[in-house]
Amino acid sequence: MDACGGSHFLGRALRQQGHEVRLMPAQYVKPYVKTNKNDYIDAEAIAEAVTRPTMRFVSIKSDDQLDLQSLHRVRERWVVRRTAVINQIRGLLLERGITIRKGREHLEASFPGILEDADNKLSGALRVLLTQLQIEMQYLHRQIEESNKLIVRVASELEPCRRLVAIPGIGPLIATATIAAIGNGAAFRQGRGFAAWLGVVSGEHSTGGKQQLTGTSRRGNKYLRKLFVLGAHMAQRSIPALPKPAFGKCLQRQRN
Repeated sequence: MDACGGSHFLGRALRQQGHEVRLMPAQYVKPYVKTNKNDYIDAEAIAEAVTRPTMRFVSIKSDDQLDLQSLHRVRERWVVRRTAVINQIRGLLLERGITIRKGREHLEASFPGILEDADNKLSGALRVLLTQLQIEMQYLHRQIEESNKLIVRVASELEPCRRLVAIPGIGPLIATATIAAIGNGAAFRQGRGFAAWLGVVSGEHSTGGKQQLTGTSRRGNKYLRKLFVLGAHMAQRSIPALPKPAFGKCLQRQRN
């Protein structure tokens, strides 16, 4: 079957009935579609693609993986909504000549004083609207904090998550998102396969025996890739800075 919405549920149901279930990404099936698209042609393309010895399949997710995935998706939507509310508040205040630095902590620190200041010439209607936006922002923040606590608790209970958290730059958020996406990682033969699926390796456009590497491919799970990039940045910031060599030594090293 195509790896689409509901395919993991159908895959588990068919497997319980004794069938051998294989899920394939739709982009791997599309090259075998010969003509216009309909259900019969799609089924024929799937039947042909599944017989290829080098075809890649998607592991069927368990209920626990889907629960973790759902938790991360809902949390990410709350984060996006909170960021949108913060940007809207900053934009409305900027139209009235009041500027606030980027960052939620700066808005939370200065926003109550702005609402209480009677000299900033904000209209009563705008103050009411900004108060409602503040309530929405605080509600979203509480929801995100509750989801963070749940993620931390789940990560402490799962042995694979505890092993991942031991890696520098990986916390409960990245660990649970990784387990939700790949399970035990049996679909990958080596670590580079996971990195290629994540989209953090160079793409390739080689021909005529000449290897040509392009920029980062950025394929796969965008959410998980974003978390790993942020974790790598945090781990890099924790590394102490090395002393810079003198210019003369660098020049002598280049000459040699």
